[in-house]
Amino acid sequence: MRSLVRNSILPLTLVIVGAAAVMGDSAGETHAARSSGGSGFGKSGEPGQSQRGRDQDLPATAPARDGNAYTPRRTEENARIGAVFEKDDHGAHFCTASVVQSPGRNMLITAAHCAFDAGSGQPRNDLVFAPGYRNGDEPTGLWKVSKVVVDDRWAESQDEDLDVAFLLLDQKDGKNIQDVLGGNALGTDRGFDNKVKVIGYPTSRDTPISCQNRTTKFSDTQLRIQCTHLEDGTSGSPWLTDYDPKSRTGTVIGVLGGHEGGGDKDDVSYAAYFDDDIAKLYRRAQDED
Repeated sequence: MRSLVRNSILPLTLVIVGAAAVMGDSAGETHAARSSGGSGFGKSGEPGQSQRGRDQDLPATAPARDGNAYTPRRTEENARIGAVFEKDDHGAHFCTASVVQSPGRNMLITAAHCAFDAGSGQPRNDLVFAPGYRNGDEPTGLWKVSKVVVDDRWAESQDEDLDVAFLLLDQKDGKNIQDVLGGNALGTDRGFDNKVKVIGYPTSRDTPISCQNRTTKFSDTQLRIQCTHLEDGTSGSPWLTDYDPKSRTGTVIGVLGGHEGGGDKDDVSYAAYFDDDIAKLYRRAQDED
């Protein structure tokens, strides 16, 4: 994943492990992200210790002015985005994930730094997903992650241009998550200027926040967006475009992460550009799904 259009002569190697935007261009270099150490990296929060009630909800409104966060209403589209917890829902949620369409109908997409512990060199094996989580209410319960799929180059060096992970889920009550909630499509090579909606779960809140704006080009391999309140816990949040009310699906063209783990300021965020490397990772995850 080095440029908008790129033909690699090197084979793509992947790790697949089972587990119980200021506008403007910058140099198109690959920037190595600092080690995640397992948690608290970029815009991921710290799992385990609940921080609920520290900073409560924004007003529930219709979509606010571009770039301003708000609390989204409960909708079928929003229900497939959820909070990521460690082991169960007794501690703090620390990242965000969303359902993406797959043949096995049990796949999520998030940031690699949410699901892979660079310190130990191993995937997290204790993740659970709470779609549509609000104020302790879990409309469809907790879903256990059974497998983490990341690119080998992320596992080895935390290449920020590959900060994407696909998570496979166990069934719940005999059903796959996509059968219950539907899923969004994956969009690749969509360019750098897109109107997107970002929905995520800050660790400090018990409801999601949403923001819409246009993406801009940060580098040849990174998108940038200006949106307020995208703080710790929003890593992995989907960047959605092209919602189709007939099929009730949108298209994910990025997840919050990448440069600086998604950014070190709450009002500026990043995402790795979804190019052929991410398409290959997605196809490989489908094979495991």
